[in-house]
Amino acid sequence: MGAWKTLVDDFRAVRERDPAIPAGIRGFFEVVLCTPGFQAVAAHRLIHFLHTRLHVPVLPRFLGLIVRWWTGTEIHPGARIGKGVFIDHAAAVVIGESAVVGDGVTLYHGVTLGATGNETAWKRHPTLEAGVFVGSGARILGPVTVGSRARIGAGSVVVKDVPADVTVTGVPARIVRSGGKRVPSPAEVADARIEALEAVVKDLQAEVWRLREKTALCRSSGLKTRKGVA
Repeated sequence: MGAWKTLVDDFRAVRERDPAIPAGIRGFFEVVLCTPGFQAVAAHRLIHFLHTRLHVPVLPRFLGLIVRWWTGTEIHPGARIGKGVFIDHAAAVVIGESAVVGDGVTLYHGVTLGATGNETAWKRHPTLEAGVFVGSGARILGPVTVGSRARIGAGSVVVKDVPADVTVTGVPARIVRSGGKRVPSPAEVADARIEALEAVVKDLQAEVWRLREKTALCRSSGLKTRKGVA
């Protein structure tokens, strides 16, 4: 019953998040027969069971290769995939052995949940918590954790933990939105500090000129200025 409910959640995820799927019976058959991401996830659930529960040798990896050929998606039999995961377009998606994909995660084509190659422990792939969205071509590498409902921009490279409820983009990825508000880039912060420093320097220059003019006026009128007083 649990496996069937999980499959139903996967089906609903496609229906809810893919605007190209029509309603009714036509949409049902398009999801089941024509959506490679759904097929890849559904097949992985059986393959994962054979690999982790029954400890069947070789066969799970071989079945994974068939699924990769059929759908364009490579999911290692050891990867843990939550309920309601939606892989859109599916082509060139790679999910490593120790990766964990939480409930309700959305992955677009070309996404890699891989390793950096420098890990020494078994856990060398990312953990994506519930509701994470990953844009096309993004690379999430190493045993990093992407917090719930975080959004990874297309083409980004993530090699550090990402907090929940933020948007990150770039190579390497950095936070660009948090709590619904835009986060300025380091360059923008540096520019703002430089502008503030320039304003302070201009004020100091103006004060120096004012003091010089006042000192000159005092001297011309024969007055002596005391040390430290303008």
